[in-house]
Amino acid sequence: MLLRLAYLAMTQTFAALRLLPMTDREKDAEILALRHQLGLLQRQLDGKRIRLHAADRAFLAALLAPLPRAALRRLRLLVSPDTILRWHRDLLKNHHARASAKRRPGRPRTHASIRRLVLRLAAENPTWGYRRVHGELALLGVQVAPSTVWEILKTAGIAPTPQRTTVTWASFLSSQAQAILAMDFIETVTLTGQRQYVLATIQHADRMVRILGNTAHPTHAWVTQAIKNLVMDLEDAGQLAAVKYLIRDRDAKYPSLIDSILDQAGITTTVTGIRIPRMNSITERWVRTLRRELLDRTLIWNEHHLRHALNEYQQHYNKHRTHRTLQAAAPLRALPEPLDPEQVDRLDIRRHDRLNGVIHEHRHAC
Repeated sequence: MLLRLAYLAMTQTFAALRLLPMTDREKDAEILALRHQLGLLQRQLDGKRIRLHAADRAFLAALLAPLPRAALRRLRLLVSPDTILRWHRDLLKNHHARASAKRRPGRPRTHASIRRLVLRLAAENPTWGYRRVHGELALLGVQVAPSTVWEILKTAGIAPTPQRTTVTWASFLSSQAQAILAMDFIETVTLTGQRQYVLATIQHADRMVRILGNTAHPTHAWVTQAIKNLVMDLEDAGQLAAVKYLIRDRDAKYPSLIDSILDQAGITTTVTGIRIPRMNSITERWVRTLRRELLDRTLIWNEHHLRHALNEYQQHYNKHRTHRTLQAAAPLRALPEPLDPEQVDRLDIRRHDRLNGVIHEHRHAC
């Protein structure tokens, strides 16, 4: 009995001596590690080999890896210090692998709001290249690289290079529509075989048509007088100051004198290129409409009958016919307010004929 007590005292003395060089952190780690090992042993009371799960390895690695290797050797563990350190390296490797998988390679994605703003600036300013768009973004405080602006425009199918600085004829007509008046001659033949020439103008902004007259002999004097009447009509309507350009073709029927008359009124004449009808495309489109809706459907007896038919069609075109460019309004008629449900229930629409039924207009009965 005395020998056993002496042995226990000796072992406890050496155990206390072993604890002297250990820090509080090492002692706490050893206590937690030993407690965890005790739990492992309790799970294996059936005598089988101890199996450590992934959670056990992770706990021991995170707890013991920060300790020095000498301290690990002093601990009474089920595994060697090298195994503990290997588990810790595996934990760090898996952590970095998951973090790398979450990150996208390359530069971060551009915000959708910035992309929309870049496309909006390019659409509202057709003459701007990607460098000019980038400068405007910098002025607004939006930090983005010029190459990113280039990529956004390229992806959207918009040329980001300086070729966008060229102004096309279509964009010029669209931007200057309020100041443009177009003119052209239309030819037709009466039942008597006489060829008639109709001179008409159309305003690009509101698509209002003016038929200046028709004649079998479009002499220079007749055309000059028609132009003078046009200038007076524009002045009476208060539109002369707004009109700055008149587009016409190179027809020999136009005398050079009309350019001087228009110039004195503040209107610059723009002559289209040779065999380039698209330069006066809006007038050409209206001529095709006039032929399809009137001239190709009417037997014109003589010059007086043609003048009457043209006057009726002009009234119909300016005051009733809808225009897609004007959102279904007419040049001299605004789009009405939508009907109330009660009005829709008791619709009473009447047809009004022009030129004995060649042209139909529909109106409310009251």
